[in-house]
Amino acid sequence: MFQVIRLLLPIVAAALILFGCNQNNLPSETNQNGFYIERRAPPAVISRIAFGSCNKQEKPQPLWSTIISNKPDLWIWLGDNIYADTKNMKDMQRKYQLQKSNKDYQTLLQSTYAIGIWDDHDYGENNRGKEYSKKAESQQLFLDFLDEPENSPRRRQEGVYTAYNYGSGLNQVKVILLDVRYHKDAPGTDSDILGDKQWQWLENQLKTSKAAINLIASGIQIIPDQHKYEKWASFPQARKRLFDLIQNTKVPGVILLSGDRHFAEISKIKLGNGYPLYEVTSSGLTHSWDNLDQEHNQYRQGNFFKSLNFGTIEIDWNSKPVKLKLQVRDRHNQIQL
Repeated sequence: MFQVIRLLLPIVAAALILFGCNQNNLPSETNQNGFYIERRAPPAVISRIAFGSCNKQEKPQPLWSTIISNKPDLWIWLGDNIYADTKNMKDMQRKYQLQKSNKDYQTLLQSTYAIGIWDDHDYGENNRGKEYSKKAESQQLFLDFLDEPENSPRRRQEGVYTAYNYGSGLNQVKVILLDVRYHKDAPGTDSDILGDKQWQWLENQLKTSKAAINLIASGIQIIPDQHKYEKWASFPQARKRLFDLIQNTKVPGVILLSGDRHFAEISKIKLGNGYPLYEVTSSGLTHSWDNLDQEHNQYRQGNFFKSLNFGTIEIDWNSKPVKLKLQVRDRHNQIQL
């Protein structure tokens, strides 16, 4: 059962702004991996977004044609875009090249603008954080994969976090991409995930947002707190700080996106001021937790889905207030959540 959310639009007008990437300098030449990609800028108004995670480059990738059939304006990688699991950068580059050469993924790139974040397996190694010794080198390979311009600020900072604004006036979408690896401590009560600079940046992004819809993407789950795997709840101070920031900045239309778990679910929590905060978890694109029996999540809305999946967001700008459809689809394009 898909989730329909109605949002109250702020009365604002602003020009299109793109953070972390110069939209007027989109690469259209052969990139460093040797593949010709003509990246198309997204349309003036974003109405359809698709997203997913957990994609093993050697495995069959049956979802791309289904994703393409939905004609998304934007594709968002949510991490584990490849499975590198190495400190050997040549090996990591080879794995990125294998994924980039996938003909169906190439077809997606010809019609859809792709952005994204990483998680542990494309960052470097399973469950790694700030201690991973090759994170600076890995960052450049990740940005090569996304065809990030050579002069992008994203190549000079510590971490791959960035934000994009699409649209103008009342029809704006902001996509905030968090890096939950580069500065991540070991789990603990007072441990951090984002690092000081990223927190300051995130606060500024939320305070200054003029968008009606604000998507925040994280490689690991934010709302669920009962499972034993990686999650923001293992960093309770950081999780509370994020929730407080969303609540105190009063930014409208916040939706959380996450991957990592090899199944899909939609979670909802009410913040202190009654703000209903949704999170859509979509995973995985090439492999999933087919033998998952049950996993407790007190915030889950409806069921979970344990086969191959991707997520979609449909925005009805003509509805007043704006209406969102949050959906999880299977390989046959059937709506599962």
